[in-house]
Amino acid sequence: MIDKFLKEFVKLIVENADAVRVEANEIDETFSEITIYVDKADTGKVIGKDGKVINAVKTLIAACKAKSGKSYRINIKPNDES
Repeated sequence: MIDKFLKEFVKLIVENADAVRVEANEIDETFSEITIYVDKADTGKVIGKDGKVINAVKTLIAACKAKSGKSYRINIKPNDES
């Protein structure tokens, strides 16, 4: 559910929405690592000035822990397929 939300949210921010890919890796029952792959040119847009955009996204996702009890780590990586 979180990964689908992140994919749609990031698509709204970037120029090359077709290059957005999200992978969720469940480490255990209480922790997941989510990696967002974007075009190299769009990496800065997702991170934002001084990291404000990605920090806001991380804050929003951390709020999901209150409901599900699961923690998330969010990573941004350039898409090497482009």
